[in-house]
Amino acid sequence: MPRYFAIIVVLTVIGLAIVGRALYLMTAKKTYWTTVASRLVREDDTVPAARGNILSCDGQLMASSIPQYIVFMDFQPDKMKDPKWVHTYDSLWLDKIDSTCEGLHRIFPSKSAAEFKAHLEQGRNKMVHNRKTGKMTKGARYWPIWKRRVDYNTFLEVKALPLFNLPAAKGGFSWESFNTRRHPFGSLALRTVGDIGSEKVRNAHGRVVTKDSARFGLELACDTLLRGTPGIERRQKVLNKKIDFTVTPPVTGGDIVTTIDVNMQDMVERAVIDELKEIGGDMGVAILMEVQTGDVKAIANIERTESGHYMELYNRAISYRCEPGSVFKVASFLVALDDGVIPGDTSHIIHTGCGQKMMHGRNMKDHNWRRGGYGDINVARALEVSSNIGVSDVIDQCYGKNPEKYVQGLERIGIRTDLQLPIRGYLPPYIRMPDTKTTDRAKYWSKTTLPWMSIGYETQIAPINTVAFYNAIANDGKMMQPRFIKKVVKDGKTVKEFPPVVLKEQIAKPQTIKTMQTILEHVVSQGLGRKAGPLSHAYKVAGKTGTAQIADEHGGYHSGTTRYWLSFAGYFPADAPRYTCIVCLRKTGLPASGGGMSGVVFRQISESVMAQSLKRRVEDARDSTSILIADVKAGNETAAAYVLNRIGTKGNKTPQAKAVSGTIPDVRGMGARDAVYQLERCGVKVRLNGRGKVKDQSLLPGKALQPGMVCELKLEI
Repeated sequence: MPRYFAIIVVLTVIGLAIVGRALYLMTAKKTYWTTVASRLVREDDTVPAARGNILSCDGQLMASSIPQYIVFMDFQPDKMKDPKWVHTYDSLWLDKIDSTCEGLHRIFPSKSAAEFKAHLEQGRNKMVHNRKTGKMTKGARYWPIWKRRVDYNTFLEVKALPLFNLPAAKGGFSWESFNTRRHPFGSLALRTVGDIGSEKVRNAHGRVVTKDSARFGLELACDTLLRGTPGIERRQKVLNKKIDFTVTPPVTGGDIVTTIDVNMQDMVERAVIDELKEIGGDMGVAILMEVQTGDVKAIANIERTESGHYMELYNRAISYRCEPGSVFKVASFLVALDDGVIPGDTSHIIHTGCGQKMMHGRNMKDHNWRRGGYGDINVARALEVSSNIGVSDVIDQCYGKNPEKYVQGLERIGIRTDLQLPIRGYLPPYIRMPDTKTTDRAKYWSKTTLPWMSIGYETQIAPINTVAFYNAIANDGKMMQPRFIKKVVKDGKTVKEFPPVVLKEQIAKPQTIKTMQTILEHVVSQGLGRKAGPLSHAYKVAGKTGTAQIADEHGGYHSGTTRYWLSFAGYFPADAPRYTCIVCLRKTGLPASGGGMSGVVFRQISESVMAQSLKRRVEDARDSTSILIADVKAGNETAAAYVLNRIGTKGNKTPQAKAVSGTIPDVRGMGARDAVYQLERCGVKVRLNGRGKVKDQSLLPGKALQPGMVCELKLEI
């Protein structure tokens, strides 16, 4: 017990000593340790992560990040609290300000050295409110040297100037770095790829900084994947020095591999712009989609600006809903064929008369009504010649008493489906159900609604929905969701994949799809879509034309000028579909023809795409029945024999005279390399003129060699 008692006493004494020491430090030494703590200032700041790249389907850069900088001056750095340094800096400022401003003028010629000097002097003499002391102090804190961002090389030039190459704590030169998006292909597919903008925000320390944010396109849709995870950097003040060290390193964002093909995108945009210039159109949209996967290989959104130039302003392909016109007739007849209300062999005869017919008190016209119309035609021919009466009469007779069944059929075949695209701005189709009780004029269902809806009016559909529907027909009834992103890659490894998505396994019966495929092929081969077919007839095209009069900004059609929506939707090759394409053009006034204008663009696109599939091997260009004999230059016979043996052919060698020792050799017929070798081996300097093999030489063969001789060789191909 005495031993345990002694231990308890010792521990009690130690505990009392610790408590006493703590009280001493908290009271008597409080001022001292508060001063020490003020020297250890820790500031945490966010380190932005490098934004991931956006790549084309074959790995080409479409958007990447490059560093840029905003440079500014802090005229109240930490060292300015030392009176000795203030005096030294004032002398340095007077001595170096002129040379610094001259350097700024050299880097930024648009602003003179005197303007730079006045600007910097203004910032240095500006009185600002000090939030810590509550007093006014001299010198701006974040005074911009140059208001715009500069690249890395320019940043290094500015930083090397006399007043700016001092440490930040002494001179006050500071900068803000961030990533900026660069588009190697310029504006190519810009509305789809997207871009990032800048906004001013205040960070945790109350300082206004520039923050990059995605604005539209895939940049916005995949912002969380591209942005990465920012890190944390801590700045700790130890005595009179500030030390930066990374607490959490930033994690770089992933690279997005898109479905866009750069070459196809370029061809599509050029074709649309050329046609818009030709017809004086004000807007053009084109979408090229891969049949099996739904991959969007190219998407063009071209508009005419106020200055008359054509460029991408909005993603009209997914957001511009309008009345589609005659391309919608395919959907109407597909519903009727699939429901069996008209025979599958399309033998049903339609009486179109002279091209005009009253439909519930409203006159329906065909495009050739002035020439007497089409008379009696069957269902297939009605689509081939795009007869308004032919389509509307069938739909009105079959579904007039039950229009709900017709709209339900449109839902079944996929033309009314919400594609749920990842790109912001997409507007799903607006096809209303019958409703006669509503007071909203836009939703009211009258007796004329069904016949006019069947030919593409009184509906609102974006081009992306139309091309997805035609792609389903080309894909034997399987509707694919348009795909813009294939996968996300990071450090060379795939971290996330976006497989093709099937929206509908079968939009109609297989036999119905086969029948419609045949009709669409006939539209191009013997109907109004002839101009969409290839000039070479090397492959077949199937599709449908569309010419619709669209409403003006007030919702009317008779405001003095008529605007037309010209379109052609189809796929190629028709016998084994690989690509589906839609081309839509908007123009004011006549002439206006979907087949003659949009069809021409479709043909140019299809021919360019199919040309890429041609074989480019030399073996395919060689005539197998001919015997290739190469023309071999004089010179190194061993090397020539090796080449002829590797390519598997014979050679016709150029005869070469035997060289006599001590004379100029005959190098005519040789290549430049062998000729120079032969002459310089004899001590003769050579001058070459032209390219190819030696046609003539200034020193005649057989002439006696002399020191310092120069021979000029004339080369020709």
